Order: sequence, then C-alpha cells, then structure tokens
Amino acid sequence: MLTSEQIRQQFLDFFKNKQHTIVPSVPIVVKNDPTLMFINAGMNPFKDYFLGNATPQSPRIADSQKCLRVSGKHNDLEEVGVDTYHHTLFEMLGNWSFGDYFKEEAITWAWELLTDVYGIDKDRLYVTVFEGDASEGLLRDDESANIWKSFVDEDRILNGNKKDNFWEMGDTGPCGPCSEIHVDIRSDEERAAISGASLVNADHPQVIEIWNLVFMQFNRKADGSLENLPATHVDTGMGFERLCMVLQGKTSSYDSDVFQPIIVELEALCGKGYGEGERTDIAMRVVADHLRTVAFAIADGQLPSNNGAGYVIRRILRRAVRYAYSVLDLQQPFLAKLLPVLVEQMGGFFPELKKQQTLIAQVTTEEEMAFIRTLELGLQRLDEYLQQNQIEELPGQVAFELYDTFGFPLDLTALILREKGIGLDEPGFHAAMKKQKDRSRAAGKSTAEDWTVMAAGNGTFVGYDMLTAKAAKVCRHRQVTEKKKTFYQLVLDETPFYPEGGGQVGDRGVLLDGDKEIAVWNTKKENGLIIHFINELPTAETVVAIVDKNARRRTAANHSATHLLHHVLREVLGTHVEQKGSFVGPDYLRFDFSHFSKVSPEELNIIEQRVNELIAAQQSLDEQRSISMEQAQKQGAMALFGEKYGDTVRAIRFGESIELCGGTHVPNTAFIGMFVITAESSVAAGVRRIEAITGEAVQAMFVKQRDQVQAIKSLTGTQKDPVSAVEKFLRELEDANAKLNTFEKAQNKEKMRALSDKMETVNGTQVLITHTDLDAAAIKDLCFGWRSGHKDLFVLLASENEGKVVLTLALGDDQVAKGMHAGQLIKEWGKYIRGGGGGQPFFATAGGSNPEGVKDVFEKAKELV
Repeated sequence: MLTSEQIRQQFLDFFKNKQHTIVPSVPIVVKNDPTLMFINAGMNPFKDYFLGNATPQSPRIADSQKCLRVSGKHNDLEEVGVDTYHHTLFEMLGNWSFGDYFKEEAITWAWELLTDVYGIDKDRLYVTVFEGDASEGLLRDDESANIWKSFVDEDRILNGNKKDNFWEMGDTGPCGPCSEIHVDIRSDEERAAISGASLVNADHPQVIEIWNLVFMQFNRKADGSLENLPATHVDTGMGFERLCMVLQGKTSSYDSDVFQPIIVELEALCGKGYGEGERTDIAMRVVADHLRTVAFAIADGQLPSNNGAGYVIRRILRRAVRYAYSVLDLQQPFLAKLLPVLVEQMGGFFPELKKQQTLIAQVTTEEEMAFIRTLELGLQRLDEYLQQNQIEELPGQVAFELYDTFGFPLDLTALILREKGIGLDEPGFHAAMKKQKDRSRAAGKSTAEDWTVMAAGNGTFVGYDMLTAKAAKVCRHRQVTEKKKTFYQLVLDETPFYPEGGGQVGDRGVLLDGDKEIAVWNTKKENGLIIHFINELPTAETVVAIVDKNARRRTAANHSATHLLHHVLREVLGTHVEQKGSFVGPDYLRFDFSHFSKVSPEELNIIEQRVNELIAAQQSLDEQRSISMEQAQKQGAMALFGEKYGDTVRAIRFGESIELCGGTHVPNTAFIGMFVITAESSVAAGVRRIEAITGEAVQAMFVKQRDQVQAIKSLTGTQKDPVSAVEKFLRELEDANAKLNTFEKAQNKEKMRALSDKMETVNGTQVLITHTDLDAAAIKDLCFGWRSGHKDLFVLLASENEGKVVLTLALGDDQVAKGMHAGQLIKEWGKYIRGGGGGQPFFATAGGSNPEGVKDVFEKAKELV
C-alpha cells in the first residue's frame, strides 16, 4: 500500500516527466491581496497569470498547494469532523497550463495517472462534463465529452449543471467549464445494487469527486456577461487527502495515514478509543483536522488574534479545544503534545513546520490556557443565569451570547441544559447568528465595476529611482463602492507610487491632470496591478504622478531602521530571533519577532544604543535589485517569515545587515536620524513587539518632553532639580493619603458599629433595612461579616451618590434554604430605581438612576420579612 508521502511524490514525478516545472507550496496566509485571507484553492497563487497581469516562469507547472477553507463562499467549518470527509486544511495536487496545452492533454494525463500509475479500477470511475446553460448562451462541452469517449463508456460520461461543472474564480474574472472525475469506493454488493452514476454529485460519502479539470476560456465581467479569454488555460485540482483515502482502501480520509498517526496519539492522551462512539469520533476528527490547520497557519505567519485572518485561526483552535474539553475530558493544554507527530509526518515536505515547531507549541499552549479559562467562565455564566432565572427554556439570544463570547458550541449548551431538564430555543439562536453574519457581510461589502481599459500596461514600478513620473499613461480605471463610499481605482503604465506590501504602507501623493491636482490617498497591489486610490478620475490620457516626498522619506527611514533593529536583536538577544511581522509608516515603526521572554529595560537600552551606533556609522545602501534566491542566501540574506518569493529577489544591505526586501530605503543610514524605542510588549506566546520612532518624530518627542519638563519646573517652583521636587511632592502626597485612609477606616468602623446597632430581630431573623454612605467594598465586607455570624439574616442597604443609587441585599443561609434568592429579589426591586442587577442566592446588588424609588423597595422588603 502506498503511503501518503509516496502518493504525493508520484503525482509530482508524473508531471515532471510531462515537462512541468515543480514549484513549492506558497504560504496559506495571503498577503497583499485584499480579496483573500487564505489560499482556498490551488489556483490562487497563479491568479496573476490567468488574468494576464504577470508571466509564469513556465507554461507548465505542477505543485501540492496547502489550502484552507473556513469562511466566505467556502465555509465548511461546522461540517468538519461531523462528517468523515470535510477538512479545513487540505493539500491540492494540481497541474497547470498557461496558454499551452488544453483539454485533450489534461484529460489524457489525468486518466493515465489515475488508472496506469495509481492503479484505480476503471470500473469505479465516472466523469462529468458541462451540460451547457441556455441563459448564458453556453453549449454543452462536447469537446471534453468526445475526448472522454476514448477512455470510458458513454454511460459513465454524465452531464453536470452550471453549479457543479462551470468553475468561476469569483464574481468576476477567468472562468470556464470543468470536467470532474468521481470514484465509487462502495463495496461490490452496493455497487451491484445501485449504480454509482446515480450517486455522482449527490453528497454520497463514498461516491466522491477526486479530481476537477477546469478549462478556463472565458472572462466574467462585472455586468455578468462573458467574453472569450485571449488564451486558454488549464487549472486542475485533486484533493490529496481524498486520493490517499481511495488508494489506501479506506472509506474515510480520517482513516488514512494522513490523519491516523495524530488520532492514535490523541487516543493515548485522552484514554478513549476512536470508533467507540459517534461523539468521541467527531471530537477526535475535529482535533486532528484543526491541529494541522492551526500549526500550518502559525508556521506561515498568522498568529491567532481578535480580527481578520487571526480571528479565523483562533476560532478553529478554540473549536478543537472545546471538543477536547467537553467530549475527550482534556481540560489542560494538549495540542503541543500532538505537534511532534504532525512534524514527523509532514515536516519533510513542508520544512516550515520543523523550523517553527517551538513557536507553534508556545502559541497554541498559551491560546489553549486562555480559552480554557474562558470556557470555565462561560460555565459559570450559564450557571448564574439559570440560578437567577427560573425558566423552562433558555432564550436563543443567551445561547448565542455564550457561543459568541465564550466559544460555547450549541450542542454543549444543549447538553448542559438537558441534564437540568431545561429546553433550548434553537430557532432563536440561529436567528441571532444570522443577524450577526448579516451585519458582518454588510460592514465588509465592497463592489467593483469592470475595468475600463484605456491602454496596455500593468503599472511598472519606477519608485526606487524617482518620485515623479512626468508622463504616466492612464491604462485602466474602475469605480468601487465600499461602506456607502464611492471612489476610483486607477492603473498607470508606470508609477513611482509604492504599493502597500512587506509591512510598508502604500504611498500617497497627487496626480497632475492638466492644471488640476487629484489626491492619491492610498496605493495597493492586486492581481499584479499597482492600483492608485483616488476620488475623481483624470480627464487626460497622461498625468504627472508625484509621490509625497516627505511621507516617503520618513517611511523609508523607518523601513531601513527595522532592518538595523532586526540585525541588532539577533546580535543582542540571539540568533533565534526572527521577524514575525512589521508595520512601517511615516510616523512610526512596529517590529514583531520571536523571543520567549520580556526584553528587559537594560537590553532595550543596549539595543537602542547599538542601532544608533549603526546609524551614526553612515552605512551606505547596497541594493541588489534582481539576483537569484540562491545567490542572495549565499550572501547571508534572510528570507522573512511567511513571505512568498519568486525566482529573482531584491537584496538590501546596510553593513552586516542583509535582507530580502521589496520596500523603499534611505541611501545611507545617516538619513534615518536618531532611533528611539517607545514600547515593548507581548503579541502572542513567544512573540514580542518593539515600537519605535526615528528622525523628525524623535525631534518632535524631545520638544514635547522639553516643554513638559519646563511646565513641571514652573509647577514645582524649581529650575535646577525638578525630579527631586516631584519626588518630595509624591512623598508628601503618600503621607497625606495614608493619614486620610486611617481617618476613613476609623470613620467606617464607627459607621459599621452604628449600622450593627440598628439591626432588629424580626421573627428570629436579624433584619437591617436602611441607607448608608459606605462605599461598595466596605458594604460587601460588612455583609459578609454579618453572614458569618448570623444564619438567619436579612440586610438591605441603599447608598446614593450623585443621583445614582446602589442596592445591596445579603441573606443568611437559613433564608436561602427557605427559598429566598437575593439575585432574583434584587433584579425585581431594581425596576423601582430604574435600573437592574443580579447576583448569587445569598448576595446581590442592583444599580439605578432613581433614588426616589428606594422607599418603595424598602416597603417591599419590609412586607417580605
């Protein structure tokens, strides 16, 4: 039986022999593409080639590309683990033709590989072709069907509709008919009873699509119409995990050797067996799948966070943790214990896993610890809600808040409620979920019209050598609407404007359209095009493109400073330091790096001083604009975390610092000016962040600090030693506060004694219902003190301050045993003071804005006791 490693290698070797260039997988985390968070299809890295905005290194390429599907159009997350074949992270084996071969070769080679090389039984295979679509004016793909007749009987060539057999990159862009290959892995008895042809594209878990051959021949315009592409392309994708399942004779991809080593290790960790029960099996599949996703995402540069792509990774990690917590009884961090198995299994083909193993373990462990604490808070929150509200069914909105805030899955909430005999408003939960998704979609909705093409050109960048292009030709433009704001995007044949990338912000500046100035407020790169963001279109065919030289100069200084900082961090802290992210703008710089402890103040001083020494050394820029990757690495250039590089790269050297970088830089370190660290903090486990300023920003900081020192001198009445004067003032303030605290404590003791004297005995219960001006902490201490001395106790205190009122209710154990509930009572009484509150059965508080209502509360309390 072939192993998964052998299966992958045979695919690549097969296409290498068909004159394909084998390329490595790019990072799954997408940078500098506003349309994607993650690589979610094998074709994503080649979009620029299909759009005609870049030239591929070879007309034939093959690869195994890491992909991640969890959000947007391809949202499979909640199905993963529940069924036996969906995954968040998967490998897509693909072969590509850019204007070279087309349908005949793609179909012939696919059949040869599956049947002759891998040895799949031909009688188990079915193929589909596009049946056509009258509304689009598209005919059936007879060309593909006729080629397939050379290999399979006609009854195995099935028509597929537009949904299944017409592939589109998105709402706009290259598209075309596709031909899918499906395999029937059912038993011979099942196949004899029901034909596999009737189960193709019917969501049968054992009659599955294994390979999709896409024939790109059209371009979808923004108005929905289709036009022919100038050249035809082939884009194929075969799910690696499904292929391994088929070739290893399994009926679930989780039973193949892609997942089984992780599941076996998980069995040992939790003491449960895979196959013992459905809930356990689902949990183990979720963990095995999500471990891979989280590990690869972190290895490729995406740390868990509260927004964007980081939030997606955090959701996936937390989904694994909550299944392990609630089903597998793993209530301590465990992912790092599974990681060595994954690295051993996949680290050979994906070396980034080995290289980043320590970081992955650190980050996942910290994330797990934080989320386990959150889960425990969620359990407490649910328990408090149920204590405070006598209900037969939990409202859907509350269940959704538990899910949204604490990561509680609906099934875990339902299980807890079922054990307590309480129902769950599931329709209400789903309504709240839909409402949130609709809000998110509306907030992020952006629509772009088709490009209006004026001339040829994709925007050659000339900004390394000049800040003005005197005759930039307008090549294309389009209108974009985003969050009710309309603006334009413009492409010039050449531009000095640097597009956002590599951590550096995009340039801003102006376009001169005759006598009129048009502001360029951002510059980005999308699908190989350098795009200028403007609010009005020029009328001339050519414009003068002028970059804001002051902003560029300050940004370049900050970018060069990050290179020096990176070099010095490795010098001072150790060579384990690697860049994990950065932000470079005109006002400040931010640099994230791997390091497993806080950088001490002494180390920060050394780092700052050393960077300034390198600046003062006046090291000139040594730029190698287009050298091979191999040559750059031989010179010691550092390839940065999670970045995608081509065959040729740009190397930037200042003295001993050399990095691969596409950003803009100063010609000499002296142009940076002074460098000052303003903050050091933690980003994630094993990742620290330094923020700093340079040049004019440092000067502005010094001027501000000088003015502040002068103000302090004036306030303290001393011009020579303001520090000593402030220290003296702080000592005097501390002494005064200590005396005040002593006085307030004495006052509080007297007030407490007076309150205790007011307590009455009513039917054997110690009762106190009165006003007080004690603060909240003193009231709580007093109530808990009374509770420890009296089992029969009823205390209701009201404190007022600036038009606000707080009620505090404390009950003795005997009152609670008789059925009184402080939280429920205070919640009801809160209405009288125009507020609300709650708490535990024995102690609760409520706040409101109507002090006049206190007398009504007191009346209700007196009636009760």
